[in-house]
Amino acid sequence: MPVFENRNADLPAFLLSAYQHFGLNYPKFYKMDNLSKLGWIASEILLKGSHIKDYQPEDVGLVLSNANSSLDSDLKYIKSVSDIPSPALFVYTLPNIMIGEICIRNNFKGEDAFFIFEKFDAGFIELYVNNLLNSNALSACICGWVDVFEDEYKAVLFLVEKEERDNAILFSKKNLDGIFENLVIDKG
Repeated sequence: MPVFENRNADLPAFLLSAYQHFGLNYPKFYKMDNLSKLGWIASEILLKGSHIKDYQPEDVGLVLSNANSSLDSDLKYIKSVSDIPSPALFVYTLPNIMIGEICIRNNFKGEDAFFIFEKFDAGFIELYVNNLLNSNALSACICGWVDVFEDEYKAVLFLVEKEERDNAILFSKKNLDGIFENLVIDKG
């Protein structure tokens, strides 16, 4: 479960260095806005070495949330065209594009959703993802929080599987909150 968080840091430089450090290779990375890059890199790290390829594409989904959606990129776009309007300028942004790129890269075809909350809502995520798993809509789900606004960013992603594996952390509101806040979590 990757956790990235920083305040007052050069986000584009961090994202590029993480992309290079982990040896990622995806040409569309350079077209993404910072929100999409952060979520995409976090998902790549989360899935590295996972059993995700054991599932059928339609059995894996994504449920992500944040507070600012693409507001940061939208504000930068408005500023960039205020002096020189450019109808040709396309901002590769929005949470849906981030989810789309994660799905395309990994061939995920299960249910996906992106929710906007004032703050991380572990209770909602737990209920929503458990409903998907218990109704057999999914066998595995990437869920969590990806948010960027100005110089603040945070990405916390979890891979939840219907079948518990060895050393798995119990999927619960308490543990989600603990991971989100970098606290000690309950292993059993």
